[in-house]
Amino acid sequence: MIDKKWIGHAFPSSTLTLERGRLQFFARAIGETDPVYTDVAAAQSAGYADLPAPPTFIFGIELESGASDQLLQTLGIPLKKLLHGEQGFTFHQPACAGDTVTVQPRITEIYDKKGGALEFVVKLSEARNQRGELVAEMRTVLVCRHA
Repeated sequence: MIDKKWIGHAFPSSTLTLERGRLQFFARAIGETDPVYTDVAAAQSAGYADLPAPPTFIFGIELESGASDQLLQTLGIPLKKLLHGEQGFTFHQPACAGDTVTVQPRITEIYDKKGGALEFVVKLSEARNQRGELVAEMRTVLVCRHA
């Protein structure tokens, strides 16, 4: 069983400075065709300071840093028993090329179903820019299967 003492626990933050080339590459990789994600002039004429990060790019900051692996190790969740239960995003403002974004994850809930056969961990991660402004909130539900 996952110890409920972890509810409220904040894990180390992950920080990344958003680079134009990387944002353009990501946009092309996910099949984004809107030029605001690949052309600086189009982005600026649409009101952005620079190329905006495609919506799911921010989620990758935490993945790239290894923070997700650390969370699984800390909670004692073996990868072979892990299921991705849910993912949700709330966007507050765009993050653009040149911004430095810090993602801070914390556990908000741990519960079980089916007599403990399934355990659920709810993680909320806040993404803030270099000015401390909230850019996005990401909610993840992890499911651990028990035999």
